[in-house]
Amino acid sequence: MDADHVSLSKRILSIDILRGLVMIIMALDHTRDFFHIGAMTADPLNPETTTGILFFTRWITHFCAPTFVFLSGLSAYLSAQHKTATEGSNFLLKRGLWLILVEIIVITLGLTFNPLYHFIILQVIWAIGWSMLFLALVSRISTKSVLMIGLILVFGHNLFNLFPAPADPDGGLILKIFFTASGTVVPLSGNHLVGIFYAILPWTGIMFLGYGFGAWYKKGYAAERRQRNLLFLGLFTIGLFIFLRLINVYGDPAPRKEYQDFFKNVLAFFNVSKYPPSLQYAALTLGPAILFLALTENLNNWFTRITAVYGAVPFFYYVLHFYLLHALLVVLFFAAGYTSKDIVQIPFWFRPATFGFGLPFVYLIWFCVVASLYLPCRWFKKYKQTHKQWWLSYI
Repeated sequence: MDADHVSLSKRILSIDILRGLVMIIMALDHTRDFFHIGAMTADPLNPETTTGILFFTRWITHFCAPTFVFLSGLSAYLSAQHKTATEGSNFLLKRGLWLILVEIIVITLGLTFNPLYHFIILQVIWAIGWSMLFLALVSRISTKSVLMIGLILVFGHNLFNLFPAPADPDGGLILKIFFTASGTVVPLSGNHLVGIFYAILPWTGIMFLGYGFGAWYKKGYAAERRQRNLLFLGLFTIGLFIFLRLINVYGDPAPRKEYQDFFKNVLAFFNVSKYPPSLQYAALTLGPAILFLALTENLNNWFTRITAVYGAVPFFYYVLHFYLLHALLVVLFFAAGYTSKDIVQIPFWFRPATFGFGLPFVYLIWFCVVASLYLPCRWFKKYKQTHKQWWLSYI
């Protein structure tokens, strides 16, 4: 194997390590949603009511969605290097539409276990799908255009927080869908609802940034220079978060609260808005993620090899973990003494507000679910490496 191939494999390995790590952490939040006693009734990030471990359990998963979306943009750039501009754009269009469809049909069913789809949930896969559609169009212009638009979206979308919402209901709904959604529920009929939890364009900005920084991973780009760039950018982004959080003027729709208690002030400092992903939230999460890429480029040990397995097949893992978690929920639902009259709940069937366990049990379930998916993920990773069917590029 020549030096260029070795360098490229290491670069891809570092991306898979980070992506795998955030996929593992992501499952913790979904496990908490399904199994923690207070998940349906309390805010784990409220400094006034939470505990340190509960805050951390929710807060650490903040790193997952922006890192995954950023890496999706980076991966899209790397994939485009092997295609013509038209081929790359067409693939993004088809994959974007496919992801939106999967979010509505497959992911919603895994989340709710409601075969009648009374509540359709639009989250990160929906946002990624739309972002790929926009990326398919803008990437035809230039990589610099993608990067500039990404910077404008990430740095500028919080300007909408400074102005009142449009009085026109349709205009207000469009604004929520594309910029400000934090839990917008839209009725489709008397008993069918759509929950829009991920505003599209702020996440599109993050994907565009990942695509724009993909040039650092091109074949022939010096590894030492890339690592220096990543190190500087990661530290600068963390510094930007600290600066914005301290001045407390712009970059988050909910300004930082001041408490008399030191511990509550620490929690409040890191309690940034994910829905939609504020500038402060993006800086807090992407800064460490970029640093991680810089520090793991040449890292290869048992832990990184395990995490890279999950990172190599993230969509496969993502779908499976929802269905496995919800299947376990059904078992424990009946084991806890609930009956068929308690099944129908909004948004999740088999998930009454009074159901749940303490955090130690939540962590145990999380570990078991992630561990049980390792062998399926390793099998599918090898399958993708040894098979070339067209549909594999969509999973």
